[in-house]
Amino acid sequence: MTGRILIDLFSTLDGVAQGPGGTDEDPSGGFAFSGWQAGYPSSSMGETVSKGMQGLDALLLGRRTYDIFAAYWPHHTDGPSGEIGRLFDRVPKYVATRNDDLALDWQNSHRVGSDLAAEIAELRTRHREVHVIGSVDLVHSLLAEGLFDELTLWVYPILLGAGKKVFDDGALPSVLQLIEPPVADSDGVMLLRYSRTDRVPAVGTFED
Repeated sequence: MTGRILIDLFSTLDGVAQGPGGTDEDPSGGFAFSGWQAGYPSSSMGETVSKGMQGLDALLLGRRTYDIFAAYWPHHTDGPSGEIGRLFDRVPKYVATRNDDLALDWQNSHRVGSDLAAEIAELRTRHREVHVIGSVDLVHSLLAEGLFDELTLWVYPILLGAGKKVFDDGALPSVLQLIEPPVADSDGVMLLRYSRTDRVPAVGTFED
């Protein structure tokens, strides 16, 4: 079995993926807009998020996102978000952290070591779909080394002008392929799904 690594991110129109979900989610670096997603309680986009999780059988998370999820999802296994809560609670969670002393108390949680490429290769042999949710710093590492198969972006019509971006200067130059036509809801939130290819951007000159 060769499993896939799928990145799922909420992003502003200017590419900021930092702290979408709550005011105390990620104020690091003096970020003043943590919780910017709050003005868009889109039920239709909620359905697409749930649909995208159907094949998920493992999570790969950065340390900050893991701590946020571990504090929230085990206590939200009922109600409207219960299906996702039960899924996250059940599947293995792999946490990218270099701190061996930090406890991973959420059930079925495991530490990922410093050799990210080797760890990703091992995860591919164990799981069909490993989802990376949030975890912007980890995503930067995956993009820099080409260690992903799909990138799903929920893009919100917001400009923040500051914050951690989906793509930083270290991303591996590559061409992504659109998997399906973009989907937008009535609030202007757009779903974009891309697969990674082995192609690199072509350069040249436009001629008549």
